[in-house]
Amino acid sequence: MKKAKIEIVGMHCASCASNIERSLKKIAGVKSANVSLLLRKGTAEIDDNVSEEDLKKAVKRAGYNAKSITYE
Repeated sequence: MKKAKIEIVGMHCASCASNIERSLKKIAGVKSANVSLLLRKGTAEIDDNVSEEDLKKAVKRAGYNAKSITYE
């Protein structure tokens, strides 16, 4: 399991952050997701089989863009 940090563009309110969290949690292999409106970033604990593209698609599906993704 690893931790992904996602820089997100386009959020305006707490509802935006909540929508992105829900979208990330729908991915098989995502154990937890947390999105901060103030920091404009999200974190997700993911299994090794979850790709960067999966995360970007989930953010896009919620209507926003993932600017960058880094791993810990």
